[in-house]
Amino acid sequence: MGNRDKPLPEHAVKLLCYALPAIPLATVALPIYVVVPTFYAQNLGLPIADVGTVLLLIRLIDAASDPLIGWLCDRVFTKSGRRRTLFLLSVPLTALAAFMVFWPPSGASVAYLALWGTLLSVGYTGTLLPYTAWGAELATDYRGRSVVSAFREGATLIGTLIAVVLPFAVGLDRNNGIHGLAAVALLTLVLLPAASVLAVRTVPEPANRSTTRLNLADSLRFVVRNRPFVRLIVAFLLNGFGNAIPATLFLYFVSERLGAAELRGPLLFLYFLCGILGVPLAVWLASKAGKHRTWCGAMTIACAVFALAGFLGAGDTVAFAVICATTGLLLGFDLALPPAIQADVIDYDTAKSGEQRSGLYFAAWGLATKLSLALSVGLVFPILAWSGFDTAAGQTMPETALSTLSALYAWLPILPKAAAIAVMWNFPLDEEAQQALRTHIDANASYGKAFGEEPSSRAAVVPLSPSSADGKEA
Repeated sequence: MGNRDKPLPEHAVKLLCYALPAIPLATVALPIYVVVPTFYAQNLGLPIADVGTVLLLIRLIDAASDPLIGWLCDRVFTKSGRRRTLFLLSVPLTALAAFMVFWPPSGASVAYLALWGTLLSVGYTGTLLPYTAWGAELATDYRGRSVVSAFREGATLIGTLIAVVLPFAVGLDRNNGIHGLAAVALLTLVLLPAASVLAVRTVPEPANRSTTRLNLADSLRFVVRNRPFVRLIVAFLLNGFGNAIPATLFLYFVSERLGAAELRGPLLFLYFLCGILGVPLAVWLASKAGKHRTWCGAMTIACAVFALAGFLGAGDTVAFAVICATTGLLLGFDLALPPAIQADVIDYDTAKSGEQRSGLYFAAWGLATKLSLALSVGLVFPILAWSGFDTAAGQTMPETALSTLSALYAWLPILPKAAAIAVMWNFPLDEEAQQALRTHIDANASYGKAFGEEPSSRAAVVPLSPSSADGKEA
């Protein structure tokens, strides 16, 4: 029997089932801020300023809900498990709210968007945080965590491609039957609950290695003192800021600088398609060079490639397509490797504090993501406006504005990404250090079960690396 006829190993089937909910979750995430504003303004006649204000307020509520839901995610204890329980309980709200936002009635008002948008935001966070915490705890070894992250983020990219293509392929005119957003609504309503139930029935709840429970003050104190986590989240914020700038300006760069507005969709599709291909490449290289060094290498190449985009002008679409393909490939590294490293820094916290708190850490992760997006929008648009950039019909764009657009798109992201590389290059948590941490955690958990003690109060912290001061206890 040939290799293609052999059944998938059991662990691969479980990883596929775990990754499946990431597809509908990704189809929800992109349209809410990319398609919904235009749809509600053009098809429902709502003032675009009011729609934008509502979405901004929803994002603020979303940011405030992250730490609360992350804390709850670590505090729910049931027979079905703390990760799977909160995940499954939140799915109906997420699916229903997405359906209502994406398929609004003809008389939908700003209040309608505010209500269902807020419920969608809370539901989505309630689904995503335990889902990512679940994945972080599925594998306890250094390399296995990259594989889990790769399955989930690969599925996320597939969902993103669907979210890019489906609304525009079906069409956004609500007078022609089922419009594009309604198609996304139906997909989410059906696929998210089905995929979630399959994942919960197939994939086990990870073992909880906590040996004590911390109050809120002590919990935050351990987070702040987790130096590997602080380094990682600083690098993640810097790199996320560097990625958010070109993401914010992509449509403007293609239409105004390259003069190829008709290629915006195909180029975006190419970018995310290459991102899918980059995920397994990232996992393979990380198994050879380590996760943090592989990520640093990817960021370094991205800086070099982005620098070339600043020299492009009208008609340089082929060269830009090559840049999109290359940076898309590197996107797979940005998606797959940082969450896998995040799981390792949670081990460092568990060894120190005695409590396994993946939910709280991924809540902080989500806040960093949202902050990077907010910083990019708050910086680039005022600079563009100052340069005279104006897309109003009939306006001739001054060369100064186009040059500013190119500099912001191609060269500004290099600065924060270079800083992220500097922060992560000598990151102390390598494979050997992570294995030592897991041995420490497992031994403490076994001791606590056998003797009914709280080993975290008596155990010293395992050094991360003999050569790294970051891994030594102060």
